[in-house]
Amino acid sequence: MEKQRKGLFQRFLDMIENVGNKLPHPITLFAILALIVIGLSAVVSMFGVSVEHPGEEGEIVEVKNLLSTEGIQYLFESMVDNFIGFAPLGVVLATMLGIGIAERTGLISASLRGFVLSVPQKLITAGLVFAGIMSSVASDAGYVVLPPLGAVIFAGLGRHPLAGLAAAFAGVSAGFSANLFLSATDAMLGELTIDAVKIIDSAYAETMNIAMNYWFIIASVFLLTFVGAWVTEKVVEPRLGEYKGDYRENLNGLTAIEKKGLKWAGISLLVSVVLTSLLIVPADAPLRGEEGAIIQSPFMSSLVPIIMLLFFIPGLFYGIATKNIKSDKDVAKQLTDTMASMGMFIVLAFTAGQFVAYFAESNMGLVLGVLGANFLDAISLQGIPLITLFIIVVGFINLFIGSASAKWAMLAPVFVPIMMQLGYSPEMTQMAYRIADSATNIITPLMTYFAIIIAFAQKYDKKMGIGTLISVMFPYSIAFMIFWTIMLIVWMLFGIELGPGSPILYDYNG
Repeated sequence: MEKQRKGLFQRFLDMIENVGNKLPHPITLFAILALIVIGLSAVVSMFGVSVEHPGEEGEIVEVKNLLSTEGIQYLFESMVDNFIGFAPLGVVLATMLGIGIAERTGLISASLRGFVLSVPQKLITAGLVFAGIMSSVASDAGYVVLPPLGAVIFAGLGRHPLAGLAAAFAGVSAGFSANLFLSATDAMLGELTIDAVKIIDSAYAETMNIAMNYWFIIASVFLLTFVGAWVTEKVVEPRLGEYKGDYRENLNGLTAIEKKGLKWAGISLLVSVVLTSLLIVPADAPLRGEEGAIIQSPFMSSLVPIIMLLFFIPGLFYGIATKNIKSDKDVAKQLTDTMASMGMFIVLAFTAGQFVAYFAESNMGLVLGVLGANFLDAISLQGIPLITLFIIVVGFINLFIGSASAKWAMLAPVFVPIMMQLGYSPEMTQMAYRIADSATNIITPLMTYFAIIIAFAQKYDKKMGIGTLISVMFPYSIAFMIFWTIMLIVWMLFGIELGPGSPILYDYNG
């Protein structure tokens, strides 16, 4: 019976890998989806499909034919604007300028290592998971730094190194949507969500900000840290047993030059925060809104440049102190290298921008949203069952399409309008998406860094493969999804805002 269960599980993993490998590259996939939207708009418009606009009583909306004369003109005339106007493009590139300096000068790596090495031995598991969760502010840096560091620390403590690797990997990847700070992920997904909201309610979109999930992701850090540490010590580590391998490493602490760099980075960050606060805290500060408002204010509209500067300035001072930056030419090179690494995202933005724009222009997003909402309402799928089903469906999709931004660019124009029709805010829909996307990252072989994690693990277990790693990470994935979903449900029941000015419910009747 045991062999049969393993056989079924392995076949399931093989199916995920095979299907995922047969999917086109996300860039190609969006190009195909754009063509499908064009073709469908012509077919659907022939049947005269129409719905009543949910935000405008009595207004009838029909699907526009993008292969008509006007439609073809639109396709050619809008192509450049669709690319430039792709919501996440500017915010992601601007944010990465700051994060890129912090990462390439070594500030991110030194900060993570310094934190983990300073944690008391009894709290080292929780410290690893916490550091992994927090590493998402630096995009993908955590994948390279923390899993091998976790393995080395556990080996040095006489514990199984793969348990340390697993704890760090769970924090970095499964906890990707939790943090104490806003990051490029918030900016990227937030802009896509705001863009999708415009299909239903442009006025509501004007009130939204990229910090729409901030309160929830802060609370999530503490929940996931506890859950990740518990799973490591009570499930994963006992299952792995005693480490009997030959591989051992000596864990080196921070060098004197790294400590000096962290000191100057800390001072510069403190000064930056104080100066930024002077633009926000006083009642008549320039980044306050009308009548001293904070939620609807220039401050909330300026989060991207603020995030960029709060990474750039400490990264710059760290680089100068450690002599990784000796002149402005070094800064220019590191900024250039950061933008060079974003090449694939820029190309993706072109094809994804066309798909999103065509979907909106054809009115298919609005029509599909209304019809989908009517269907779910007809079968009485509401509340907790609806949110839970949405999380499960997205989690399953994530097994085959790894990119969070690519998936949300496809799903947001469909599901955000549907959920708004059913009375749930776009902020709520985005948070449910982020839970599902993050929790299953660690069990999909198609995740970008999955192969690298296997390579790290093979230092300690030569037989480590895809199936073995997934079996190690599976308890984290299930536990994170269950407890994170429960936390969202509790948030729903108490009606707590997900972020500044970000409610759970949406009044689609205006």
